Amino acid sequence: MMPNVFYKNASITLAVSLALSGCMLGPDFKRPVAPKLLDYGQTKASAPTEGRASATLLPGKDIPGLWWGLFRSPKLNALIQQGLRHSPDLQAAQAALAATQESASAQKGALFPSLDASFTDNRQKTSGALFGNPNFGGSLFTLYNASVQVSYSLDVFGAIRRQIESLNAQAEYQRFLLEGAFLALAGNIVTTAIQEASLREQITATEAMIASQTRQLELIKQQVQVGSASRSAVLAQQAALAQTQTQLPPLQQQLAQSRHQLSLLVGDLPHHAPAAQFSLADLHEPEQLPLSVPSQLVEHRPDIRAQESMLHASTAQIGVLTASVFPSFALTASSSTIATDATNMFVPGSYIWSAGGKVLQPIFHGGQFTHARSSAIATYEQVAAQYQSTVLKAFHDVADTLSALDHDAAELAAQNHAQQTAQESLSLLQAQYGVGAASYLQVLDAERLYQQSLLGQIKAQAARLADSAALLQALGGGWWNRADLSTTIKAPKAAEKTTLQQDINCFIHACIDQGNSIFAPATQQETNK
Repeated sequence: MMPNVFYKNASITLAVSLALSGCMLGPDFKRPVAPKLLDYGQTKASAPTEGRASATLLPGKDIPGLWWGLFRSPKLNALIQQGLRHSPDLQAAQAALAATQESASAQKGALFPSLDASFTDNRQKTSGALFGNPNFGGSLFTLYNASVQVSYSLDVFGAIRRQIESLNAQAEYQRFLLEGAFLALAGNIVTTAIQEASLREQITATEAMIASQTRQLELIKQQVQVGSASRSAVLAQQAALAQTQTQLPPLQQQLAQSRHQLSLLVGDLPHHAPAAQFSLADLHEPEQLPLSVPSQLVEHRPDIRAQESMLHASTAQIGVLTASVFPSFALTASSSTIATDATNMFVPGSYIWSAGGKVLQPIFHGGQFTHARSSAIATYEQVAAQYQSTVLKAFHDVADTLSALDHDAAELAAQNHAQQTAQESLSLLQAQYGVGAASYLQVLDAERLYQQSLLGQIKAQAARLADSAALLQALGGGWWNRADLSTTIKAPKAAEKTTLQQDINCFIHACIDQGNSIFAPATQQETNK
């Protein structure tokens, strides 16, 4: 009879608790309203004009999920895929996301009753003094106890649900941090590849210029020998050649650094540079660039969405601390058996049970709860201001990039015109030299000017490509149009260790074998070695 009564009372209590758990204190989160703008404040000069190379902007056009495909480079696509699967930064962000998701799932368990089982056996000896007879030797026995306990915290004022809401928002924050990390990774790979392509062609043009100036110097020396040129002309040409030669080592150093940077971005060591080598011919400028409407920018930028998630989490925390000053309710029940002989543990007379409830109302805690709630409100105001700052920065990023693209178009058009003019001048002088109407020295000088104009054209073309990539990044990168990164990124298995991990493990094992801690100072003998 007793168990039936117990289960009936438990069912009634559970139904009442579910009815009471509909209340949630604290403010409900409302997404901030997106700025209502018609454009990003760009000038109307973005439209292409005669003689001016400019990609067409498509307002309202959605950005593809694989935005780097607009550059139509298979090498670039393969490199970004490698970075996606091997970048330790992405794997760290993925692990952080999984941790916050599991924390939110763990907190959901607080909404359900908890059930625990225990078994104890205690060897005890009693004294006769307990029964008023100190001379009695007492008794020695073993006490067995098996019990099942049920406890349930009623979420009457929504503290648990607000905490779950906060943890879910933190998981969303980590999700958008992951998206932002991949957007930065892809953007860095693209811009580094563009930089490598530009540096390779600048090196080629500089080497051609050095060769031209060297030939010009030899010609001037010959003219000095026959008396048709002065020694000062030789010195002037030597100075010009030396000046050009000084430009080559920095370019070569920057190229090496770009190759190392690509290795880092794809998760490899510097001596394992990617096999792909980029030239400007491998990267095609997008003829059409999508430009999402300003009202969608707050939806598309991962940094804005991450900050919005933090705003949501801080809102929920206000509810958690608001509920902490109200009563908390808990229900407990237990059923157990106790006996001095293990064979008698489950006989009817050994069963005992209990059921009860608990109400806790905070009365005085020295202002602890009040100040904690005020702190949560201040935190919300801080995050709200940071959200506004992030939104402003995002709009300025897009506006700056659009302005840069406009000036890039003007610069590239001017450089193209300069290169075309220099090429025509060189062709004309070469034709005149063929019929004896121009000197070879004039041809070499025209060739040097042509190489200089080619350098300017290379830099302008690379800047145009880089700013096109920057615009696609500033607009969010199209993450909403591709698969979830959490299902794409796969952390390496323990058996599939990288070379760097193997080196670290070998170093650790070597230190252990020698009996030295990794952080212990080296002896003089080891230092000499």
